[in-house]
Amino acid sequence: MAREELTRLTGTGNGECGKDDCPNVYRTASGSIIVQGNISEAFLPPAGEGLVEIPESVLREAVRVLGW
Repeated sequence: MAREELTRLTGTGNGECGKDDCPNVYRTASGSIIVQGNISEAFLPPAGEGLVEIPESVLREAVRVLGW
């Protein structure tokens, strides 16, 4: 899946990163969520999964945009 196929929910200029390519939340065409952030080593996830860490403000922005 190409980034162009995703709807960017955060980082549109109002957050701590502005329009830069930093922690962000995206929505896919099927409605699932993709999170971009710093790799976390809090624990070892199952094969095929990964952990990322994002600031609370990024998650709050995504929830606001989605109207949840």
